[in-house]
This record gives sequence, structure tokens and C-alpha cells, in this order.
Amino acid sequence: MAFQLSQPTLVIGLGGAGSKLAIDAHKNLDADCLLISHDKHDLKHDCSTILINTGSIVNPSTYLIRGYADKISDAIKSKISNYSSIVLVANLAGKAGSAIAPIVTHLCKESGKDLISFAIMPFKFEKDRIFQAGISLKRLRESSTCIVVDNDALLDCNPDLTQKACYEIANSAILHVINSLKSSYLADGTNILSTSKSAYDIETSLRESIKMLYEDAPPASVKRSILYVLGNDVSVGTLNSITSISSKVFREDTTQVDLATSSAEKSNVIMLSTVQGETRFDRYDPLGVIPSDHVLDWQDPDCSINCELNLYQLE
Repeated sequence: MAFQLSQPTLVIGLGGAGSKLAIDAHKNLDADCLLISHDKHDLKHDCSTILINTGSIVNPSTYLIRGYADKISDAIKSKISNYSSIVLVANLAGKAGSAIAPIVTHLCKESGKDLISFAIMPFKFEKDRIFQAGISLKRLRESSTCIVVDNDALLDCNPDLTQKACYEIANSAILHVINSLKSSYLADGTNILSTSKSAYDIETSLRESIKMLYEDAPPASVKRSILYVLGNDVSVGTLNSITSISSKVFREDTTQVDLATSSAEKSNVIMLSTVQGETRFDRYDPLGVIPSDHVLDWQDPDCSINCELNLYQLE
């Protein structure tokens, strides 16, 4: 099945980064907005919000946030019940995103909603976040049409970029794809979003986008690719050239390549590729090679709860 936007639509932002992107995106989609986080500072906006209250715990773990989110699953279900399509944005490098995303996507799937999720992956130097991001992504891929944005691949291709610049480039690409949902459909499964920093040369931008894709998945795994060409007055010759480049990279008999153009102040190419098979993210979870049907407790994501048991200290 392919994801196609239908009204009424709800955009859900998880955590700080997810909330900011959801606020920017929902107006262009003519959609409502819901923000969910365990940090009340992420929810200071004129949108519908849900606070995951972890009580007096100052620095809750991912598992604990997920446990408290599971407790209020009925409230989340109530918020999504009146919508046909759900657009979820989660930064899996953050605690809130990696903790809450599996809960929300499972509830959407259980409720029969058309769901597309945007998952932002951490940099490789964020070693303490990679494992949690990997296991959360696996659940998102199981429950939704999933678009993955890999900050680490963007940095690998552009080592001169600052962390802030990477975020800005990735966020801009995410917002462009979200806005395009009104006029396009996306293939079900895993989609990798790749792009580049702004360049005067569209062909250079395309090559950098392809290089970013190579960091996450081999070209043979790509089954469909949408090229969003941004710029003012892009010539027909340029469009023909990038079509030729993409046809040499991807096999024409197995990969469908679509082209979409949009006016923009800065020239750029954003590439959205549907992939099948193993990706870089499968290695983030060492146990990810085990099929879900061989795991006894796969249905419910790992979480912990604060039992508040009054136990004596044993010497």
C-alpha cells in the first residue's frame, strides 16, 4: 500500500525538535497539530498538547518515559480518533522521540489510521543514543510508512558543516517533503531522505544527495526515487542532465525515478528513495537481526515504571 494524504489530517510532533517541525508543517497541510513530550518547555505553543508527566524524576530514562506514555495511551487514542491521516515527526536522537514514537505509531496502527512517520536519526558520535534510536526505528518501520533522515550521513558527506547547519538542512528537506504530501503519494515501507547543502550547480547537489543515500543503503536496494528539484527557472537541459545521471546510478528496469520541480531562492535537490532490504540502521540494534516473529514480547516495546515500593536497604 502507498500513503496518500486524506482529510482530516493531524500532524503530531514528539519532543523538542519534532514539535518545532510539526508547528511549521501543519499550517501548510491545512491540518491540526498535536504536541507530545515529557518536557513542558516543548509544549509552550498554541496547539493541542499532551504532557507525559514523569513526576518528581529529574532525568527520566527512555524506558521510564515510555512507561508513563503507555499509561496515558487512552488519552492519545482519543486525540487521534477523529482523523483519517496522521503525519508523525520524531527526533529519535532525543529521549522523548525514541521513547514515545513506538507507542504512538502502535496506537495509530491499532486504530486503522493512515500513518506516515518522519524519523530523524542521531550522529554517530552520539553513541548513547544510537541503540535506542535503532530499536525505535524498527518499530516505526513495522507500523507506518517511514521516512528516515540520517543526520550522520549528511555530516559524513559534508564534514565541514556545523551541527546546527546539518539540522537546518535536514529540517528544510523534511518540511518540503511534508508540504508535497498534498499532491503526491509515497510507497509503503522504508524511505530514505537525502539532500545536500545549497549549491549553484543542481547536478552537484544531486551527486551529493546520491552520496548521502549510499551511506545508508546500496543503490541496488532502491525501488523508487523521487527527485525534488528546487530553484528558480531550472532549465530543461539541467532537468534532462539530472535525469540522465539518475538513470546511470539506478537500474531503469528495477527502479522508478520521478521528477518534481519547485521554485526556491536556493538551488538544491532533495531525493526520497524507497528501499528494500538491509540498511545502515539495522546495525544500530545488535539484536535487530532476530525476526519479530521469533521474539516473545515484540508486541509491547520495552519500558519501565516507577513502582514506588517501600523496600528496606539490605546490608
